[in-house]
Amino acid sequence: MSIKLLMNTLGIVSKGSAILFNTFDAFENEVLDGLKLLLPPIYTLGPLHLLAQQISSENNHNGPVKKIELNLWKKDAKCLQWLDSKEPSSVVYVNFGSIAVITSQQFIEFGWALANSKQNFLWIVRPDLVIGGLASLPLEFMQGTKERGLLASWCPQEEVLNHPSIGCFLSHSGWNSTLESVGSGKPMICWPYFADHQTISRYACVHWDIGMEIENVKRDEVEKVVRELMEGEKGKEMKKKVMEWKKKAEEATAPGGSSYINMNNLVSHVLNAKLPNYVTKNG
Repeated sequence: MSIKLLMNTLGIVSKGSAILFNTFDAFENEVLDGLKLLLPPIYTLGPLHLLAQQISSENNHNGPVKKIELNLWKKDAKCLQWLDSKEPSSVVYVNFGSIAVITSQQFIEFGWALANSKQNFLWIVRPDLVIGGLASLPLEFMQGTKERGLLASWCPQEEVLNHPSIGCFLSHSGWNSTLESVGSGKPMICWPYFADHQTISRYACVHWDIGMEIENVKRDEVEKVVRELMEGEKGKEMKKKVMEWKKKAEEATAPGGSSYINMNNLVSHVLNAKLPNYVTKNG
């Protein structure tokens, strides 16, 4: 993200009556403390998917709250069935989100890295993932991974990440994916794509200690990172650390937690807000 774009964004948000962030206080306390000195009232409401689950469970006595999902791609239902057949913490989940694209060579390198790692893997391959169209993986790859690998076009990510068979998440370091990974207690392999992804990846790997970054998409390097996170000592440390963050995220969205309180405060803020004259007259 360029400095000019960042400054323009700050100029716009500073004019608002309040700013909402999909994060939680403990996760970014230093940054939030700095922003609070410069900007209007800030409400941290995240992780939003956990807060939504909390609110839904509280309202179950009035009937289940229908979840609204927006997806660019149709989900592949067989993902969860396939995961049911795998051992706990044995699957590498690979998903680069709905926007990131890769070259055909990167596609081949990621594929062979997963194959050579000898790990189970669920790889989400969108129809438009590869620039210029999907490259064909060799028959040798398909035969060698047919028992431990599944390629699917899309999946219900929250459900996948919360599945006990998932051991780690190879991601483009998008913010929603990062929060969902933390909320499910899964460490990350980070391959940042653009915009804020580099910053998020650095925080995940350096500040939060929940991830390892891929610098070059070469099969040997990617395989090494996958093996370390799934089997190595660093991986064990990160799994422990991400579970600590998971607990803090759950505490933030539980009754009495910072995000839960902020949601109630936000509702009060909106209800007490001074409406524009045209709304008051016509409402």
